[in-house]
Amino acid sequence: MKGDRVEIVVDAGDTTRTYEVVASRAGRRVETAVRRGVVEVSEVTRNGTVVRTARFMATRVLALVEQPVPREDSSEKPGRTGHPLREDPEG
Repeated sequence: MKGDRVEIVVDAGDTTRTYEVVASRAGRRVETAVRRGVVEVSEVTRNGTVVRTARFMATRVLALVEQPVPREDSSEKPGRTGHPLREDPEG
């Protein structure tokens, strides 16, 4: 979804560097994959076409933080706790 983003913190020798991949347009999402020692973060369209990709050596990645955009769910109503109703065994 537009606004989804992934932050990647990489060891760059004597310091760390932070990179960010963001789903920049409506209908796009950010996908992550780890293959053969490489971390790959891609921005993908609705039909699966890769728009851009960032690749990092897995041994150098310190943190990979996925930050999805908060989505409003139509099933959630204000004032509800989200727990199912049940009988209280205490009484």
